[in-house]
Amino acid sequence: MSFEAKGIIAAMVTPLTENYQVHEKSLRKLVRYLIDGGVHGLFVVGTSGEFYGFSKEQRKEAFEICIDEAAGRIPIYAGVNGITTKEAIEYATLAEEVKADAISVLTPMFISVTQKELYQHYADIASSTSLPVLLYNNVGKTNVNISVDTAVKLSKIKNIVGIKDSSGDFTLTSEYIRNTYQNDKPFYVLSGRDTLIHACLCYGGHGAITACANIAPRLLADIYDKYVQNDVQGSLEAQYKIAPVRMAFNLGSYPTILKESLELLGIDAGPCFAPVGPMSLENKELLKKALLEAGVL
Repeated sequence: MSFEAKGIIAAMVTPLTENYQVHEKSLRKLVRYLIDGGVHGLFVVGTSGEFYGFSKEQRKEAFEICIDEAAGRIPIYAGVNGITTKEAIEYATLAEEVKADAISVLTPMFISVTQKELYQHYADIASSTSLPVLLYNNVGKTNVNISVDTAVKLSKIKNIVGIKDSSGDFTLTSEYIRNTYQNDKPFYVLSGRDTLIHACLCYGGHGAITACANIAPRLLADIYDKYVQNDVQGSLEAQYKIAPVRMAFNLGSYPTILKESLELLGIDAGPCFAPVGPMSLENKELLKKALLEAGVL
């Protein structure tokens, strides 16, 4: 499979109306903002996109809007997260029907599974679709971790092309890289922590799926673009510059900070699904300070 999962892929928020419907106008505006900012892909209806609040019909709508607005300029990664294998396959089939470029599959949440069961989960999803499959490890949210051994075994499957690691454990990320870089086929390891993108690239990783790209796409793209252009210092400086924004994520329940930031930038992102509410006025001022420090505002 020739698909390359690399660069800065924006983990998009999903703008919503006040009654929790997809806000098409704002979603299209966000797609344009991200593409104009230089990102290399869009990850639609993932964790930042509040996948857990959407019906199948709403997911399809969000996929179709982003695919239409992107118009083939950059690849669309469709989030097909589900607790059961059956559910994930249903969403994977939907993503293929609407002609997404690839799918991303989070580990099951709530249930506890063995590594053997996890391997079979991903193998069955991969066999159900012709799309490239990106594994998504986020143990802090799901309490299920993809071990290095399991990732290596899954990397042998033809259409499993890489992994997003949001664990924040750089030793784990680095071991994914070290144990797959000599594969017979490419396996792309992407950072899911915005503070570790430069480090991931230096170690041989391929980029990131990043929430901060919603806010500062050009700055995030600079981390990757400058690195591959051999401007390592410029890449590092861009990484340093985005740090205050990422460190501000604890100012509100996720993904409130992303939507509040977009409001400040003139994109109506709407509310988060309840029970997640808006930030306090005090924390909004702290957020503005972080955005100013990063040069975003």
